[in-house]
Amino acid sequence: MADVISIDKRRQLADKDKKEIIRKRKVLAVRKIFQCARCAFKCDKCGTQISEAQLKKASRQPAPRIPYRFCESCVEEYHDYIDRSGDGGNPDYYWHNDAWVAEWRLWVDHQKAVDRYLKSREFNQLLDEIRQTHPEG
Repeated sequence: MADVISIDKRRQLADKDKKEIIRKRKVLAVRKIFQCARCAFKCDKCGTQISEAQLKKASRQPAPRIPYRFCESCVEEYHDYIDRSGDGGNPDYYWHNDAWVAEWRLWVDHQKAVDRYLKSREFNQLLDEIRQTHPEG
């Protein structure tokens, strides 16, 4: 009879396992956002690695503030996208057609959606829950 496990104890173990799985999913969700989507050393658009020298150079540029971290190639494309959206852009860049503009517009909209998600009440609740289970320091 000593080897009999009570149903209550078994249920408690199952609940504990479920809570641990949910906690791990929360940690992975946050890690994915901050390590993958918001990596400080890769281009937000194409994912190319950005060197510290490029980051320092970009921070010293007197050009208008760009709300994204781009490699040199993507920053030029972004400026072209802004120009094309405003005054039509450079007609010599014939490949910057309506489909190209739509792709950039969708990408910018996606970035705005990610930013809204990061500022959402629910995401902040998730961060608070993770901080409570894994206090820093």
